[in-house]
Amino acid sequence: MQDILINWSPQETRVALVEHGAVQELHVERTLERGLVGNIYLGKVSRVLPGMQSAFIDIGLERTAFLHVADIVSPFTPGSRPSAASPERDHRNGGPMVPIEKQVFEGQSLLVQVIKDPIGTKGARLSTQISIAGRLLVFLPQDNHIGVSQKIPPDQRESLRNRMLALIEAAAAAESGGVVPVNTGGFILRTNGEDAADAELAEDIAYLRKTWTRIREASGRLPAMSLLHQDLSLLQRVLRDMTTESTQTIRIDSREQFEVLLKFGLEFMPQAAGKLQHYKGERPIFDLYSVDEEIAKALGRRVDLKSGGYLVVDQTEALTTVDVNTGGFVGARNFDDTIFKTNLEAAQAIARQLRLRNLGGIIIVDFIDMARDDHREQVLAEFRKQLARDRVKTTAGGFSQLGLVEMTRKRTRESLAHMLCEPCVACGGQGIVKTARSVAYDVMREILREARQFTPREFRIVSSPQVIELFLDEESQHLAGLSDFIGKPISLQSEPAIGQGQYDIVLL
Repeated sequence: MQDILINWSPQETRVALVEHGAVQELHVERTLERGLVGNIYLGKVSRVLPGMQSAFIDIGLERTAFLHVADIVSPFTPGSRPSAASPERDHRNGGPMVPIEKQVFEGQSLLVQVIKDPIGTKGARLSTQISIAGRLLVFLPQDNHIGVSQKIPPDQRESLRNRMLALIEAAAAAESGGVVPVNTGGFILRTNGEDAADAELAEDIAYLRKTWTRIREASGRLPAMSLLHQDLSLLQRVLRDMTTESTQTIRIDSREQFEVLLKFGLEFMPQAAGKLQHYKGERPIFDLYSVDEEIAKALGRRVDLKSGGYLVVDQTEALTTVDVNTGGFVGARNFDDTIFKTNLEAAQAIARQLRLRNLGGIIIVDFIDMARDDHREQVLAEFRKQLARDRVKTTAGGFSQLGLVEMTRKRTRESLAHMLCEPCVACGGQGIVKTARSVAYDVMREILREARQFTPREFRIVSSPQVIELFLDEESQHLAGLSDFIGKPISLQSEPAIGQGQYDIVLL
């Protein structure tokens, strides 16, 4: 069973998914970092530029947005139902491109969607092709085909298209009293919908069609330059993406946001909305399961196991490595059992850390070497069992000749470390800094180079307290010898704010 805790503030939303009393997933969304991509507006054409085959559209932002002729698509053509046979869309039916001045005019109201955020002095880039993303599907209300993600194996796509076609027609018929309308819109099945049940797909279809109905109604009653639809916030995605049958409660610590989320849930996800609760406790909601402590641990390299063993997690651009160590664990009767029990516990901890840190891509796990085949099989079986609880798609191979387990986990968003941290200014993201002695020797070499080019009255070394202390003590004789050699005095200035690997040489 699981519980979902939501800590809301005007600047940030944090969500923790808790299973059996332990935090399994963390999600963070910062208000200022939410982009505009996906937003749908009723824009107003402010200027058409035939020479550039583009137009400026006012959508109510500080700068007008930009619409190129290549991003203008013809509306849905009545007369044909969604096709399961044609995987490719041709918005212009293969005909020549119509000049933009013949498609839009100044003062015209236009339904547009942001496809690129504003950057610097450039406004947002727009398209008239509307697409609405759901958990498993993408809805294309102006289109008429059913597509399947190219990442899904080709031999499965046709059967998935046929399943989708049946579900779409059933949903459309139910809405219209038994008659399938001509225009039911197009859908694309996303990669994470490959193994979804019919009920899950049908739920996503209903949500997306209802969302489109709201957008159309809003476009008819709201003035131009109005926001008609915004991609779901993290709060709303909790109900759509994270809530399952095993979810017991969804607790949120804001009364205002509780009411907003309840209204949204009752309209689109009534079953999930029934699990919403307003948390009124005096303790911060994340203190209930020590979530902040878990966040701090998830940002570190070392993860201690209850038995005394530990994991070391290293995240790089290419892949993530997890090393398992016995540490101080000596509880089993013999060495083989000690290794086996440590690896079993590590298999559970690693699966949890992957979710907690949201690590994706290629992952290499270095379990402690096991002599017995049955131990290896049991550890691998336990690891795969724990990975199966992950909502994100994972694949794990067997033990390689070097005793490593190679696996992949689909990238769905930035990892927790990339979201909350930035490269260290002292080490430049390397995770290490030069020793004080190495820096001291760099400084003396630099002074020697400077003395050959300049003739100041004095050289002053500005560096960290550790480096300055070394110059005053162990390296004082070498520094005095350098001063005599260049014939100039050398003074020292300690700056606590400077990192150990940094220094500056001031010519006075």
